[in-house]
Amino acid sequence: MDNQERQRIRLSDRILGALDLALDQGDVKISETLVRALEMSMTRNAGGGEFVERREYPPEIENAMDRLQALRNKREAV
Repeated sequence: MDNQERQRIRLSDRILGALDLALDQGDVKISETLVRALEMSMTRNAGGGEFVERREYPPEIENAMDRLQALRNKREAV
C-alpha cells in the first residue's frame, strides 16, 4: 500500500478493524477502549464544546457495539 492509499483510509476504519479483532478475541477491556477511540475519531473536528453527535452510526459500527454489549452480558453472567 502506498502513501496515497494509506491517506484515503479513515482513522475510524482502522480503529473499527482493531475493535473487530478485540471482539473476536473476547477482550472486553480493549474493546471498550477502542469504542471510545472510535467515537472520538468520528466526532473530531466537528462542532464546538457543546457539540452533540446526531448522525447515526453505520451498520458495521452498530454491529460492533452490539457484539461488545453481548460480551459484557456474558462476562456479567459468569
